[in-house]
Amino acid sequence: MEKEWENRGQSDTNAQIITTDSGRIYRPRNLLNAISEVQQFYVIESKGQVIPGEFLTLEHTLDFFKIGVKSGFHEGFALILLFPVFHFYLFPFVFHKLDVLGHILFGSIPYLVLIVNTGMCCYISRYYVGNITRKAINSLLMGRAMSLLLKAFFIYVLYLVLYRLSTPENIWKLALQFGSRAEEIYKRFFEVKPHLMPVATESSILMVLAAVVPYGSVYLLDLWRRYRVKRNAKIISA
Repeated sequence: MEKEWENRGQSDTNAQIITTDSGRIYRPRNLLNAISEVQQFYVIESKGQVIPGEFLTLEHTLDFFKIGVKSGFHEGFALILLFPVFHFYLFPFVFHKLDVLGHILFGSIPYLVLIVNTGMCCYISRYYVGNITRKAINSLLMGRAMSLLLKAFFIYVLYLVLYRLSTPENIWKLALQFGSRAEEIYKRFFEVKPHLMPVATESSILMVLAAVVPYGSVYLLDLWRRYRVKRNAKIISA
């Protein structure tokens, strides 16, 4: 009899399974992996299975937060690298004859990573339904938002300091380091200088929007979902 209960406990599908080998726990490596794992949590919770919030451990929550931080860092880093090339060289001196459509198309290139990742973060708002999905999505978006907001502040301050230090005397001293091209570089820089603060403002605002929009989409979809539940409940009770 005792042996029969032991065998039943091993084969019973309702038996609780506890994983103790932390080395085998899947840990997402990037934004796409994190979204895929949120989808897996959603599949479980959408079937009506209630999973305690503690199932997503502190370590795993920090993994989502770190992925959000890395995502925001890479997006901001791409902007820092591409913005000067497009706005201070290509547009003023190479693409200065572009029409409005061409300017919009080429001007959107520095934002591609930011736009794609923001769209992906808005996409996961549809999975904001249960304890685990909410906790994972909040951690992911919080890390990304914090990273992007810090980057927006850093870029704006950097351009502001550069603008304030760009006096004729300072720029001429710097241009003299290029020998015979000093006068050309001096003139080129002051052609670009009026664009410094508008570009800094534009990039900072876009990064702030990229940090806030996913949260807005999560909040609005959650409100809409709650409204539908209440409306359906009223219809059924009537």
